[in-house]
Amino acid sequence: MAKENLFLCMGSACHQLGVYEVLPRLQALIQEYQLEETITLKGSFCLETCSHGITMKFRDQHFMNISPQNIEAKFVQEILPAIQTVECA
Repeated sequence: MAKENLFLCMGSACHQLGVYEVLPRLQALIQEYQLEETITLKGSFCLETCSHGITMKFRDQHFMNISPQNIEAKFVQEILPAIQTVECA
């Protein structure tokens, strides 16, 4: 099965909101949940949701209002279930 891309917005608004604090935590979560063979984390230019905080995109789904303080919860509650749906398909 081909790896799918998980995009993390690296635009200037997300940069100001702490995306570079989110990035290492996200990389650690991908390893913790053993998703290295399933997804590829990629930086993205602006995902055009600047008023909704740091944003990630998987397939056609956007995950918004991510912050250094909530990345673990957002990953477990929203992002991980979307990725696991793909793994089971």
